[in-house]
Amino acid sequence: MVRASETRQGIGYGLAAYTIWGLFPLFWPLLEPTPATQILAHRMLWSLVFIAGVLAVRRRWAFVLALRSDPRRVGLLALAAVLISVNWGVYIWAVNSGHVLESSLGYFVTPLVSIALGIIVFKESLRRVQWIAVAIGVVAVVVISVGYGRLPWIALTLAASFGSYGLVKKLAHAPAVESLAVETSVLAIPALAYLVIVQVRGSGSFGHVAVGTDLLLASTGIVTAVPLLFFAAATRRVPLTIIGLLQYLTPVLQFTLGIVVRHEKLPGSELAGFTLVWVALAILGVNELLEWRRARTQPSPLDELAGYPLTDPASSPRTK
Repeated sequence: MVRASETRQGIGYGLAAYTIWGLFPLFWPLLEPTPATQILAHRMLWSLVFIAGVLAVRRRWAFVLALRSDPRRVGLLALAAVLISVNWGVYIWAVNSGHVLESSLGYFVTPLVSIALGIIVFKESLRRVQWIAVAIGVVAVVVISVGYGRLPWIALTLAASFGSYGLVKKLAHAPAVESLAVETSVLAIPALAYLVIVQVRGSGSFGHVAVGTDLLLASTGIVTAVPLLFFAAATRRVPLTIIGLLQYLTPVLQFTLGIVVRHEKLPGSELAGFTLVWVALAILGVNELLEWRRARTQPSPLDELAGYPLTDPASSPRTK
C-alpha cells in the first residue's frame, strides 16, 4: 500500500513538472518587451538566488564544497551550464518570436537525439524497433525541412543542446539541486555583468518597464527551479518507463498552445513531419513499456539519457 501511495505521489510530481514546462509558452511572453537576452540573464541570476536559498535551508553544501578537489566534474558542470544556457536562450527567443510549434518539435525529437548519443558515446546496440523509430525520426526532420524550405534549426538546436546537456550531466554524476547551483554560479557572473552593462546604458528593462515586469523577471528563478524539484521527487518514486512516457506531456502542451493560443499555422507538409515524429515516439514508448514489464531490470546508459529534462541523472535510480 505504501508503495502504491508513493507511486501515485510520484506520478503527481511528474505531471506537475512536465505541465509547468509545457506551459512555459504562456509565461515568457509576459516578460515582453524585455529582450530575450535580458530574460535569459535574469533567469540565470535569479535561479542561482533561489537554488542557493534551497541549499541553505537544506544545509546541503557538502557536494559544492567537495568540487574544489574535482576539476573534471567542475569542467563537466561548466560545459553543462553552457549547453543549458544555449537551450534556454533559444527557447525563450523562439517562444517570444512566434515559433512555439518548432520549439515543441525540438522536445519531441530530444529522445531520438538521446538515442543517437547513446550509440555514439556508450556504444549501445539498438533493438530493431529502436532503429525503426530513429529512421522515422530522421525522415520526419527531412519532411519538415522541405516544408520549411530550411532546416528546422530551432528544433534541432533545442534537441541537440538538451540531449547533450543530459549526457554531460550523466557523466558528471552530480545531485540535481547541487549541480544546478554550480551551473547557475558559472552562468551568473556573465549574466550579472551583462545586466549591469545594459542598465548603465539605459537599455535594461529591470526598473524601467513596470513593477509587474520586474517581479516576473525575479520569479524566473522560481519558475526554473520548482519543476526541477518536482521532477527530482518524481524520479525517486516511479518507474523509469513512466517518467519516459510522462515527458511527452511537455511538447504536447507546447504544441497545443502554439495552435490554440498563439494561432501558429501548421501546413500539411509540417503536419506530416510532426505525425512521423509522433509515430516514432509511439513506437519507442510502447517498446520501452513492454520491455520494462518483461524485464523489470535496471536501465541501460541509453535509457538513462532518454527523456532527460533539466535535471541530473544521479538524483534517481534511473540515473540525466
